[in-house]
Amino acid sequence: MVNITGAPQRIDDEGTYTAQAWAIDRLGSLTHYTYWYDHPPLGWIQIALYARLTNAFGRYDYAVFAAREFMVVVTMVSAVLLWMLARKLRLGRASATIAVLLFTVSPLALQFHRSVYLDNIAAMWMLAAFVLAFEKRHQLASFVGSAACFGIAVLSKETFLLALPLLAWLLWRNAHPSTRRYTLAVAATVLIVLGAAYVLLAAVKGEVFPAANRVSLFNGLTFQLSSRASSGSITDPTSLINKTFSMWWQLDPVGIVGAVCAGLGALFIKRLRAFAIMFLVLVAFMFRPGGYLPVPYVIILLPFGALLIGAVIDSAARVVYRKKPATSRRRLFGALVVLMSLVAATIAGPLWVAQLRGFFSADLDAPMRQAEAYTEANVPHDARLIVDDSMWVDLVTAGFARDNVTWYYKVDTDPAVEALSPNGWRDSDYIITTDSMRSLLSTSPDVNDAVQNSVVVASFGQGDALVEVRQIEPQGATQAQADATASTKARASAGAQLAENANLTMPLATRDLLTGGQVDARVILTLSELLSTSTVTVGDYPLVDGEGDDTRRQILITSLNGDQISSNPAAAAAAQAYFQGLTGMVKPAQISLTPAGLLVTFALGEPSGLLTPTP
Repeated sequence: MVNITGAPQRIDDEGTYTAQAWAIDRLGSLTHYTYWYDHPPLGWIQIALYARLTNAFGRYDYAVFAAREFMVVVTMVSAVLLWMLARKLRLGRASATIAVLLFTVSPLALQFHRSVYLDNIAAMWMLAAFVLAFEKRHQLASFVGSAACFGIAVLSKETFLLALPLLAWLLWRNAHPSTRRYTLAVAATVLIVLGAAYVLLAAVKGEVFPAANRVSLFNGLTFQLSSRASSGSITDPTSLINKTFSMWWQLDPVGIVGAVCAGLGALFIKRLRAFAIMFLVLVAFMFRPGGYLPVPYVIILLPFGALLIGAVIDSAARVVYRKKPATSRRRLFGALVVLMSLVAATIAGPLWVAQLRGFFSADLDAPMRQAEAYTEANVPHDARLIVDDSMWVDLVTAGFARDNVTWYYKVDTDPAVEALSPNGWRDSDYIITTDSMRSLLSTSPDVNDAVQNSVVVASFGQGDALVEVRQIEPQGATQAQADATASTKARASAGAQLAENANLTMPLATRDLLTGGQVDARVILTLSELLSTSTVTVGDYPLVDGEGDDTRRQILITSLNGDQISSNPAAAAAAQAYFQGLTGMVKPAQISLTPAGLLVTFALGEPSGLLTPTP
């Protein structure tokens, strides 16, 4: 579980599944929004069960990390099952170990196994189904268990239904001829009953067919089949499939090439042929015309790819090193595979080391945590927010009202959200943008309008990791820019007058901030009043972490009436008393005594009209 809170950076899908699990654990509802039949719910039900048994949501400050812990546990179980499957395919211990290592520590595997994807849960159950399908003793119980595990896999993530042909073949091939008809019939019945549970859920809720003001299974399936845009062409750099595959390739090009080559080679090895066909069919499925390629689709490929690489190496090594003579062609082929494996390991080694160093030491999620902490500390808790779903649980538990924290994906799609926001994006106060959100702005007009008509109040990170807290301007970006220009002019005018006050002392750089219109009007007004009765030394107008240089809403006072605040308790008490006595729009949000002096912070959002520019 090394650095699961640091890398990779949290994304929208992780937050969705985490929030759904949190809703089950804490709210007693199936999701944090109205349930929609885009995925069966069993995956996040398992996350919720783990969280309840281990108090995972209580042990982590950020909810997604609690769900990531479960992903690590799932991967560990999957690794054991993959080892068992490899041994049942007669791989040697060394080759089985290679398969498990590829499955668990390759950069591509680490990226997705520690991310909160339903596919990880489904892969564990799929592997369990395959292992049970090889059992020779107690076949009825084993095959029933295999069917049950596969049913759970499909109800965790529906795309794993693609692996059904392989499971059916394994059950048929391994079933004892004398009981094959009976055991397979029972296993099929179990699988069908589990599959029907999804429809039964909809039937109990009265949601099988469409009706006014309610979701339905029919609508959900239609959504899955038709509403998602095509992934496009792999040769188009702007297409979804190109971007998805490029991300996979950047993580582990050697592993991808090795898995495909192993799949092709395994076609010529009888005991591996079925797995090779399944793997290559799954690969080909990605390129179907007009199809949709989910980013975590690679998770279903990982166990097959790792297993085939280990199995082909195992077969080649046996040909080369076994005592029983082999044909020259087979020995040459085996030696070539061993040599290519060594070359691949030599190439992959440095690439893996660089990637793994990032996974184990980089803190890519820091901008997300900083943005959340900033929002919790500075944004009014009655404000309405549009956020990435990976923040939803954290902000709700921090005190923001559930109805006021909107997952951006729901802004344009959920009638309940639209009912709460009749004016669309104008009814929200802040939007927190992440890479996930920015990548989908073209498909969400309301969210795009909110971003275009907002100003950045704080930003954290850079590049793809950039997270921005933006204040939405209901009157539009143009009017907001005009208002900002007028406010800067008014602050500059008042600041220039204040800078001439003989009772005020400050460094030249600090004076430039004041006269340049970069100091909040509330700072100017309260400082002006204090100067009417006292001499004051201002050390700085410090920036709040994450905020830009446009407006400083903090003031650091280092001395009052010639007495250093840091060393004179009376001066510190007098300065504190003054600011604590302020009320109304100029009341400070926070007053704190620091080693450098008294730091006074005003709330985010300067009230308009406090200052009037001098003509």
